[in-house]
This record gives sequence, C-alpha cells and structure tokens, in this order.
Amino acid sequence: MNDLVRQHTALSDSDLEWLHLLVSEWQLLSDLSFADLVLWVPTLDGTRYVSVAQMRPNTGPTSYQDDMVGHLVPRGRRPMLDSALDEGRIVREGDPEWREEVPVRVESIPVRREGRVLGVIARNTNLLTVRTPSRLELTYLQSASDLAQMIAAGTFPFPGQQVDMGASPRAGDGLIRLDADGVVQYASPNALSAYHRLGLAADLVGHHLGQATAELAPARGPVDEALVKLASGWAPREFEVEGSDGVIQLRAIPLKPKGTHIGSLVLLRDVTELRRRERELITKDATIREIHHRVKNNLQTVAALLRLQSRRMDSEQGREALNEAVRRVGSIAIVHETLSQNLDERVEFDEIADRVLAMVAEISPGKVITRRTGRFGILDAEVATPLSMVLTEVLQNALEHAFDQAEQGIVEVGAVRGGSRTEPRLLVTVQDNGRGLPEGFDPHRAGNLGLQIVRTLVEGELGGKFDMVRAAGRGTQVVLDVPVRPEKQH
Repeated sequence: MNDLVRQHTALSDSDLEWLHLLVSEWQLLSDLSFADLVLWVPTLDGTRYVSVAQMRPNTGPTSYQDDMVGHLVPRGRRPMLDSALDEGRIVREGDPEWREEVPVRVESIPVRREGRVLGVIARNTNLLTVRTPSRLELTYLQSASDLAQMIAAGTFPFPGQQVDMGASPRAGDGLIRLDADGVVQYASPNALSAYHRLGLAADLVGHHLGQATAELAPARGPVDEALVKLASGWAPREFEVEGSDGVIQLRAIPLKPKGTHIGSLVLLRDVTELRRRERELITKDATIREIHHRVKNNLQTVAALLRLQSRRMDSEQGREALNEAVRRVGSIAIVHETLSQNLDERVEFDEIADRVLAMVAEISPGKVITRRTGRFGILDAEVATPLSMVLTEVLQNALEHAFDQAEQGIVEVGAVRGGSRTEPRLLVTVQDNGRGLPEGFDPHRAGNLGLQIVRTLVEGELGGKFDMVRAAGRGTQVVLDVPVRPEKQH
C-alpha cells in the first residue's frame, strides 16, 4: 500500500498512516457486512482511482475471485465512487451488478480524515446466498452500518488504537451489542458460551454488561468501577477478565454513527486454554533456566574440586592435566550460565567467546595478546556447548605451544557467518604469530588429547570440518567450518 499511495496519489504520510489504521480495523467491517471491501484512492491528477487494499469476509462468500490491489479505474466508470468522493456520503443507489453470473450489491463509503475525503471503500456483497436474515445477521448488518457511518464521518478508526488483527477478538469469536446505557441488547451464542465459562448462569440480554462482568471477576472488595466502565463500552479498549473457571478477552468499540453515543460493540474470545498454555510455557522456561543455573553451579563446584586437587599434586604433569580439565569444565559452565539467563535454547556466542578468551589467556606464558574479530552471532545450545570446548582447546594449544617463555605474541580469533540461505555456516579461525607447525605435522593424526577432543567435537558432534595449517608469514592457523541455523529463527 505504501508504494501504491506514494506512486499514484497526493496523500501525505499522515494520511497514509490513517489508511493503515483503517486497514488494520476493516476486517471487522468486512465480517459484519458479509462483504468484500476494496479501498480506492484518487490519483494525483484526479482522473483515475487506484485500489490500494482489499479485504474478503470470513462470514460469507467473496465477490472477487481476483486480487484487485493495484488496479486503476478511470473516473466516471464507477459513478458510485465519484458520488461518494465528491459528496462525502455513503452511496447505496443502483441495481446489483452481475459478475460471472453472481449478483453483487455495491455500496461506496467515503473515508474521511480531518474533514477531507481521502478515498472510498467499495463494499461488495455477494447476493447469491441471500436468505431471511437471523437475529445475529441483523445485528451484524446494523453494526456494520454504524461503523460505515463513523468511517464516513471520520470518527472511526480510533486514533492511537491500532489493533493487532491476529491477537484481537473477531466478530465470529463472540459479539455483544449494547445500548447507550451499557445494557445488553444481543449476545451471540459464542459470547454466551464464553460468559458461561466465566460462571454466568443466566442470559446476558437485558443485563448491564459492566456490572455482570465485574461480578464474575474475582472478588476484590467493592465492585471494580474501572472494569464496570470498560465492559460498558464507553471507550475503545481491549482488556481481559479472569473468572474462577475461565479467561475471556474483550474489545469494546463505542458506536457514534452521527456523533452521538448510541451504544457499543463488544467483541470477545474465550482465551482460557491459550492462557493456560502460556502459563505452562512460562513455568517450563523458568524450570529450564533453573536447570541450566544448577548445572553451571555444579560444574563450577567440579572445577573448584579439580583446582584444589591440582594444588595437592606433586607431579607437574599431573597438575597441568588437572588445570586443563578445569578450563574444559569452565568453558561448558560459561555456556550454561548464559543459557540460564535466556528464554530459549539459543545464546549470543560472542560474549561466550570473549569469556573463553579471557579464561584461557590466564595461562599465557608471556605477554601474549588475545583478541576477537567478526561475529559468531546467535547459536543453538547444542552448537554453543561443543564449540566453546573446541575454542578452549585450540586457544590453550596455541598459548602453550606457539610461543617461547616470556615471548610476546598475538592470538586472534575470527568469526564469519556465511554459506547459503538454505545451508548457513560459521567459519572460525584461530591464528597466532608463533613458531609455527613442526615439519611433517598432521593435525588429523596427531595423538595429543586436546586435538583428539577438537576432532571428535567438530567432525562428530558439530558435523563440521577442522584443519590446522601454516599461517601466511609466520605462525599457525586453525580453521573450523561448522553448519548453523540462521540467526532469524528464534
């Protein structure tokens, strides 16, 4: 819609925002009217109309099989559009149109904002299935007529009340029509069922909805005046009411078709099961975070015990082996600590990489500088945990073997997200400017424990590739190439 309005019309950005607000609401008008809606806006030169949006009803058959958005119509071809635009009134005159042997009633509703008519809504009703309307259908049509008059007067939609079409109740979920005093004139079967779930034993018709709703809510001393006012429909609001056995979501829409408050529409939906599942998920998330927190604490306890044991070792080789184990356990603990602070099983790995760098740098024999370039980004827990261990082993190996005692040097970790859209990958490099690899060294056959761990984790658990080569110039470069999930997916 933005492109069509800016390309073909003279409407300002604030006018465009009003149209967006209208389009966010007009599914309700379409459903109440049992009709298709097409929004036509006059072009910049005033000689044509361009259709910028379209809506089909959920409550009846469509009148348009084709997508109308982007169509251009010369002024004069549809006189009802011209009349609604020029005279600023709802136009209903004329005989039904026939489209592919289907009779269609066409009406035009001007869209007004601050005294100006921005465009026209063409309301198209498929008459093929017309029958004697029920009480529900009559209430729908009357409510649609009131909303159409408010659109023509510029009082609907309500400024600052943009609605989430996916989360708000719809007409079919449950509808209540109130008079000017907030007394129920009509309640749809779904609306009655929702209130029965809250604990209502009688019918709603003839009762004051605000009072009835407040009485069904948990007792809070005096009757909740705010809830009474909200449920009476005096202001456009969305709210929820929780009773002993259920939760309903309500949306109040004041009706002022001629500037005078004549009543309200209340749309409602039973969200009991939805809220129950949300609470279960919140409880499950809290439990998972608590588990990660406890695992982190247990790993830190293990690391402390290993550290204590290493201090009691007489063998320098044994002491160093235990210190390496401490760092391995510590790298896993860092991941679990990060997971304990998240709502899902994904982590921002850059923070983990920096903490691993700092932890491993403590063993540096000289003035070796460690640093990171690029972004690891967000990774799944099943990738983050083994990758943190791999990073620990590779860094530990570089700091222990690349430099002589007290030698200055640099160890740099680089990360690049790459691969294709369907097969994203993470390329990690760890490069030092130390003495380099000895002649004939084969990283895929080397028998030391650190490289065995790296090979097993990268190739077996991560399904990636590992290599260790001479760096350009001086030093050694370790290359890790592992598959990952796209960062967008949460």
